[in-house]
Amino acid sequence: MIHDGLMRTFKVLKTRTLKKNKVNVVTLGCAKNLFDSEVMLSQLKANNFEVEHESQKEDAQIVVINTCGFIENAKQESIDTILSFAEAKKQGKVEKLYVTGCLSERYKDDLEKEITEVDAYFGTRELPRLLKTLKADYKHELVGERLLTTPSHYAYFKISEGCDRPCSFCAIPLMRGKHRSTPIEALVDQAKGLAAKGVKELMVIAQDSTYYGLDLYGKRELPKLLDKLSDVQGIDWIRLHYAFPTGFPMEVFDVMNEKSAICNYLDIPLQHGSSAMLKSMRRGTTREKTTKLIEDIRSKVPSIAIRTTLIAGYPGEGEKEFQEMYDWVERMRFERLGIFTYSHEENTHAFKLKDDVPAELKQERANQIMELQASISEELNHLKVGKTFKVLFDKVEAEYFVGRTEFDSVEVDNQVLVPTKDNYVRIGDFSNVKINDATAYDLYGSVE
Repeated sequence: MIHDGLMRTFKVLKTRTLKKNKVNVVTLGCAKNLFDSEVMLSQLKANNFEVEHESQKEDAQIVVINTCGFIENAKQESIDTILSFAEAKKQGKVEKLYVTGCLSERYKDDLEKEITEVDAYFGTRELPRLLKTLKADYKHELVGERLLTTPSHYAYFKISEGCDRPCSFCAIPLMRGKHRSTPIEALVDQAKGLAAKGVKELMVIAQDSTYYGLDLYGKRELPKLLDKLSDVQGIDWIRLHYAFPTGFPMEVFDVMNEKSAICNYLDIPLQHGSSAMLKSMRRGTTREKTTKLIEDIRSKVPSIAIRTTLIAGYPGEGEKEFQEMYDWVERMRFERLGIFTYSHEENTHAFKLKDDVPAELKQERANQIMELQASISEELNHLKVGKTFKVLFDKVEAEYFVGRTEFDSVEVDNQVLVPTKDNYVRIGDFSNVKINDATAYDLYGSVE
């Protein structure tokens, strides 16, 4: 999602003719932001705008930047991107510049004062107002429609918006508001529409997918939703992301066992391995409860791949607490793991605490966890050598077809590399691949 070319020097001559009614949408941050950009692109196209996503041509009259405001690095990336396009506007290379998304929702007043070249700022729920500013109508008949920016065989699939959790470190409720589930019927219709376009894999996303349905149905209905989605013809893989551990509806794993379309995969951010840190983070659980949850999940689905995310350097994380997390990761042997350094965010509960872990130590601790995870991942990957897996191929890169097993999500997980020299596959198709070799994060194989 984060666009590598955004910080390049603008090389377009000032006299270049900009295309009227052409909009370039630039997306920063997570898959949930990308989903929102796809909705925006669909609405603009229906209003007869020429639209592109992160265009290299630099001939658009209008640029809309969909920003991220989650942690410090993401905020800085968003600000730098706004400043780059603000400079382009000064030079006549852009006529209209608009900013939307999480950073704009959170810091609109400050941004309006500091970066005046932007024509207007919009929050996360102000797409109708943005369209009106562009003299376009919000088309209610297109609710659920998106102009996909991903390869045509997979799509992100947002099932709810916002979050009701009280996590001390997180600013998402400030930017996205309270949890709001999309009805099951509407999501099934969306899935059918995506399948008709050739989408084979749905990556279920939300700020908190575990909470799905509580607001609409009075109970957690994620298992029922997954069951209904798995019956949609043409959808071969459904992958669950961003599940909160507390109150997890274990019936999900019954559906996972019953329905082959539900990938044996779970993205479940756990944040820490110290009970003291989890308490301060307001996660509503302990290390012991979290450990039992993971053991119960693996008992229900022994072949499952669990991805988790942790935070290094949270306020009060001493050597004891960090060592508890390190030892816990070593013991749990997660199939996939990522780690962030703590970002001290204003207006969050943790902002009242002293940010007492130096930045260098935060990074050092994060590096230690990732070194440990690399060794775990390499051991687990070598167990796959000699076995055959169903692989969905995403792209060709250098001398390899690049794909994924059901145990791997896009961009963040392992890849399966098959040499183009001796094999042939079609991008967007499945093939059975025998694994011949493995490294920490890549599997090498041949098509059977």
